[in-house]
Amino acid sequence: MRYLKLTALALAGFTGLTGVAAAAEPAACETIRLSDPGWTDITSTNSVASVLLDGLGYKADVKTMSVPIGYEALKTGNIDVFLGNWMPAQQKFRDDLDSSKAAEILVKNLEGAKFTLAVPDYVAQEGIKDFADLNAHADKFSKEIYGIEPGAPANQNIEKILANKDLKLDGWKLVESSEQAMLAQVERKNKNKQWVVFLAWAPHPMNNKLNIEYLTGGDDYFGPNYGGAEVYTLSRTGWAEQCPNAANFFKQLTFTVDMENELMDKILNDGTEGKAAAKTWLKAHPDVLDKWLDGVTTFKGEPGAAAVKAKLGL
Repeated sequence: MRYLKLTALALAGFTGLTGVAAAAEPAACETIRLSDPGWTDITSTNSVASVLLDGLGYKADVKTMSVPIGYEALKTGNIDVFLGNWMPAQQKFRDDLDSSKAAEILVKNLEGAKFTLAVPDYVAQEGIKDFADLNAHADKFSKEIYGIEPGAPANQNIEKILANKDLKLDGWKLVESSEQAMLAQVERKNKNKQWVVFLAWAPHPMNNKLNIEYLTGGDDYFGPNYGGAEVYTLSRTGWAEQCPNAANFFKQLTFTVDMENELMDKILNDGTEGKAAAKTWLKAHPDVLDKWLDGVTTFKGEPGAAAVKAKLGL
């Protein structure tokens, strides 16, 4: 028995001398499944996460699915991590997850976000400042409010707005489409100085590319301060305990509105693929890596920050 103990100690010492560490997590942790509802902000953050995970020896498996399906996948254990829990807009989904104890909050990854209805500045200058101002100019808006993809919580809020008798929006309809298709319509109408009311949010380069004004009157639907929001990273229950190193990485992965605006601009306006945009941004801002990767190892247990920097050529 004494011989076995000494042998074990010798092997441990050899491992330390060679700098090779044992795998920090089980094999099941090597692939991390992320959901993406098709929003450019989440595509941006997923891309950053994917590039960093690749440098750490993990594999990010990003699955595109609508918000309701993504939450159901988190609930059933088919998704490990979701970076796009916008609150309070997605409170209904969080309540469902909480009641079934299906998910855990890893971190608040973004502050200062917002989303509610907006109009171009030339429309606002005509007196459209509040939700209550819409109906008096129904014909100019063609009785349409442009939203995003079907099933999105924001669209459900717009449906509630249309159903509110006090706003007198009878006959109005919600136009649902992808984020990109919605913005293309808004840009076309903006170019021709046509009236349009649509779902707008920050972070997003639309705030820099278009002159828009957010409408008041939406507190009951989107929350106060123009739908002021916080975005959280969620994981399926038990995943953080099973994969503590990967979970530690996600707990430290936080963003700013300016950061996401830059990434989204590269994707939307420059036509850069998500991971390529993330690599370009990371090479230009290497200072974030030490904070994000503090105490994080590679999948094989080696120093994480050094591995990622080497992968990025820094």
